[in-house]
Amino acid sequence: MPTKNIGVPGIKPPEQECDDPKCPFHGKISVRGRLLEGVVVSSKMPKTVIVQYDYLHYVPKYKRYEKRRSRIPAHNPPCINAKEGDKVKIMECRPLSKTVSFVVIEKVEGK
Repeated sequence: MPTKNIGVPGIKPPEQECDDPKCPFHGKISVRGRLLEGVVVSSKMPKTVIVQYDYLHYVPKYKRYEKRRSRIPAHNPPCINAKEGDKVKIMECRPLSKTVSFVVIEKVEGK
């Protein structure tokens, strides 16, 4: 199956090919919405990873910011194959299962 352009500037398709229908580069999934960057903290599920990203939340009463974190399950295509400790970019797509609505589109750095 040919590699397609997912329409996100600066994102190059992976060199490996896969036959996963839920891959944004080699399957039928289109990406839209939010683009987040985080660290893979768990890769125990098949083809799914848990990505944790940190952000700052403003508290108006104290006029300060507090650190918060969020953990998002994302589909991990075989052509990208992110492992624990990898820094990845994930993007929103249609719901792929009960909890998964994001897909890994790039491995920024990793082991």
